[in-house]
Amino acid sequence: MRVVLAEDLYLLREGLIRLLEAHGFTIAAAVETGPELQEALLTHRPDVAVVDVRLPPTLTDEGLQAALQARREIPGLPVLVLSQHVQQLYARELLADGTGGIGYLLKDRVFNADQFIDAVRRVAAGGTAMDPDVIAKLMQSTARRPGPLQRLSPREREVLELMAEGCSNSAIAARLVVSDGAVAKHIANIFTKLELAPAEDANRRVQAVLAYLNGTAQQVG
Repeated sequence: MRVVLAEDLYLLREGLIRLLEAHGFTIAAAVETGPELQEALLTHRPDVAVVDVRLPPTLTDEGLQAALQARREIPGLPVLVLSQHVQQLYARELLADGTGGIGYLLKDRVFNADQFIDAVRRVAAGGTAMDPDVIAKLMQSTARRPGPLQRLSPREREVLELMAEGCSNSAIAARLVVSDGAVAKHIANIFTKLELAPAEDANRRVQAVLAYLNGTAQQVG
């Protein structure tokens, strides 16, 4: 699996390279600036991009902007954001097109290698891996917005939030102390209330998560 990595801190970048390679990933490119990232993504077209938000030259939002531009030219390019910051505006834009795997982890909340590697693999496979703090910040501005999300019960919103974190049905059941069957029923209700048309459940699962994070339900053909 080929990875393009963008991180401006040398020690962290080298550490991530070694960690990813130790778990069987191939580093197609490891860069430290926004322009280098965009060029690397378009040149190598990796299986997944792992990017920091703030990269030189201005250390503001170059990483996310480069990822967004690359996704416009490579629809569905899987992107895992690894940052100390939650950049709400561009994070929402990243979620808005509803295609490809998406993840957003906070550096100080990645506690072990397995957690990180699992997130990279999940995003590369087209899934989601969202830190709960990122979810909370993204939802602050949409909690009162009218729309299909308001149809969800409190329990269904809990299930959907755990889906956004990347939890499997069994993991959700364990976290909520309910049966796998109850989780499956909640997920079916979520698909119905968000008006997600029949499709592969894995695809609808991602669409439901993106609808939740983006604050608007999207139709799936």
